[in-house]
Amino acid sequence: MKLSIIIPSYNEESTILDLIDIVKRQDIGKIIKEIIVVDDGSKDNTYNLLKTIDGIKLVKHDKNFGKGRAIRTGLEKSTGDIILIQDADLELSPSDYPALIKPIIDGKAEVVYGSRILGKNIKHSLLYYTGGRIITFVANLLYGINITDEPIGYKVFKADLLKKLNLECNRFEFCPEVTAKIAKKKIKIHEVPVKYNPRTVSEGKKLRFNDGIQAILTLIKYRFKK
Repeated sequence: MKLSIIIPSYNEESTILDLIDIVKRQDIGKIIKEIIVVDDGSKDNTYNLLKTIDGIKLVKHDKNFGKGRAIRTGLEKSTGDIILIQDADLELSPSDYPALIKPIIDGKAEVVYGSRILGKNIKHSLLYYTGGRIITFVANLLYGINITDEPIGYKVFKADLLKKLNLECNRFEFCPEVTAKIAKKKIKIHEVPVKYNPRTVSEGKKLRFNDGIQAILTLIKYRFKK
């Protein structure tokens, strides 16, 4: 069995080398790791650093499209049985990989989300925490699901399922779009606790207030889209 780890990356020169080193060293037993890094038009030294790394599939966008487009590009290049989305900022820990993929390996789930809430993380910024809780509430309300952390970066899928969703996202609307499409198929989203070490805007966090609004609009859009 093979795990494809898709890493969308934009201006992450301060973390990208450490992240990929940690990902490479993470023990997931006999499962093969395929690391796909999509540089989404970085303007700093990220791409040059990535070119020095062996053992990864490296793809470059000529300009910055957004996280969603980078994930779609990575998905096209993936050959694994399981797809895991890994942000490049080290807020989430690859040490959680075994727990994230186990429900799929055991045949108990097709989709697994990490949950910072179940992980009882207390380092959240009040603004981002509140925004995440609101988005999660809207997702649960619109789709009749019961999850605790919809905007979480750690999302894991059976590859054949994710590739059939016909994703359209370009930016941060990947999360609400994929949640909406999974929920409309009546596929249960399994959650596992994960660790979380948030960074600030000054440290490079890219999510903004408008992205939260866009997430809610995306959830509404797909709820009523045929």
